[in-house]
Amino acid sequence: MDTANKFDLLHIYISSRNAIFHLFTHFLSNKSSTTPNHHLTPTTTTTTTNHHQTTMPSDHHHQPLLPTSDDDDKETAYDPTQKVHVVGVDEPDHHHLNSDETPPFSWRKLWVFTGPGFLMSIAFLDPGNLEGDLQAGAIAGYSLLWLLLWATVIGFFVQLLSARLGVVTGRHLAELCREEYPNWAGKLLWVMTELALIGADIQEVIGSAIALKILTVGFLPLWAGVLITAFDCFIFLFLENYGVRKLEALFAVLIAVMAISFAWMFGETKPNGKELLIGIVVPKLNSKTIQQAVGVVGGIIMPHNVFLHSALVQSREIDPRKTGRVREALNYYSIESAIALAISFVINLFVTTVFAKAFFGTEIADTIGLGNAGQFLQEKFGGGFVPILYIWAVGLLAAGQSSTITGTYAGQFIMGGFLDLRLKKWARALITRSCAIVPTLIVALIFDSSDETLDVLNEWLNVLQSIQIPFALIPLLCLVAKDDLMGVFKIGPVLKTISWLVALLVIAINGYLVQQFYVDEVSGPVFTSIVIIFIVAYVAFVVYLIWRSITVSTFGFLKTRSQVIS
Repeated sequence: MDTANKFDLLHIYISSRNAIFHLFTHFLSNKSSTTPNHHLTPTTTTTTTNHHQTTMPSDHHHQPLLPTSDDDDKETAYDPTQKVHVVGVDEPDHHHLNSDETPPFSWRKLWVFTGPGFLMSIAFLDPGNLEGDLQAGAIAGYSLLWLLLWATVIGFFVQLLSARLGVVTGRHLAELCREEYPNWAGKLLWVMTELALIGADIQEVIGSAIALKILTVGFLPLWAGVLITAFDCFIFLFLENYGVRKLEALFAVLIAVMAISFAWMFGETKPNGKELLIGIVVPKLNSKTIQQAVGVVGGIIMPHNVFLHSALVQSREIDPRKTGRVREALNYYSIESAIALAISFVINLFVTTVFAKAFFGTEIADTIGLGNAGQFLQEKFGGGFVPILYIWAVGLLAAGQSSTITGTYAGQFIMGGFLDLRLKKWARALITRSCAIVPTLIVALIFDSSDETLDVLNEWLNVLQSIQIPFALIPLLCLVAKDDLMGVFKIGPVLKTISWLVALLVIAINGYLVQQFYVDEVSGPVFTSIVIIFIVAYVAFVVYLIWRSITVSTFGFLKTRSQVIS
């Protein structure tokens, strides 16, 4: 694909998403002027038009798009009625506990806290990660398994910081960014996060569409699979109406489907156990596998997932004013997140080793992508009781479906938090899904018949998400170190240093991917000039975020000291 077409495609993504968003926000601005006020008498509502108030009859049968004034003034991840009750579970004497005292460990309570970590782990298993796994296995063999392990550990560390922020403050990252940064910086962070989200969403929906095409023996084209996948948000909305635990159960089923499918493939192909163990234990990297190594690490840290986890942990009823309860929640969330990511590591390991066994060292290793992986597996291993092509498709479909639902979920929190639109959740889900479906349909129509160009597009989407990494990590690290926000739960100097080193490592790795892509793909004076201008603006904004983080941390500390002294 030539440079002009690539640039046109990127322009179509952004312009189509913006057009739909402006259409919805224009509609919402009209609706907001007639929001009912239930603090008045039950039979009246207050309507503001042209700065004059009039009283008119209320319609009790109409469900407003915007929340009523009975709701809290601020955006919240979950309504109080939606939260899972945890206080008193397996605690007969919980009324006698001191507010600073951490309740004893309970397996039953761990089960009650289990859920958010598994939703978070879906981002480690989405179709983009599966493509990184299969390419790492086909090109690098077993040699990058150690990196997959440590990338998962790094991801676990970052997600724990996100969970800590959400539990301690009772607010999620998008809300706090809106309050922490000036209006222009907050809006720019929102745009960057939305771009990362749409890139991830395209990969996820296309992954599901590829799986549906395989399972229907080519009957369903990609665009039809995209439309079918787009409606999964309604399943999500339906289940959420019946409680958060029902939604979490759905994700548990989808993760189980992935685990069974890829474990079946692992058993069918019988990878070399000795080489597998060596690959996990012995670090090995050479110049030929650097790109795959970067892909493995880059696919683990997803910007929207950092925002998502800080909201998910608020689905449990926790009083952030009681340090004992906060510490208890952090302990349980750490355990359940560790279990969830351990399972995700094993699933990723299955995929990597299957393709290492099948294609490492072969002539076709460099040509394998998400679109043709199933066919290559079928040609290599043939049928059996269930053809491996369909086993692969079932696992891919579960990955795509689960990740599109979490993408919709993340989109609700990101939009609601950054913009404070105060929308009903069904309206936010509708906007999120609508903004993503148009560019995804365009992609499906353009790339339906070409696996090679689909892989090129996937490289562009990986780069799009890679450059957004700093806009999730830097605000997160800034906020978890703030004394006035986190109190006794702020990260200390040692953990802060480790956190920044991890963040800089991840940013550097993703920066290498962007640099390599620039060298390989960017050509022509016009396009090069545009890219250079973008890079200058991008670096300036990243430097601003880092500078603000340092100054807030330093001078905020001095301000706090001066207040104490005075």
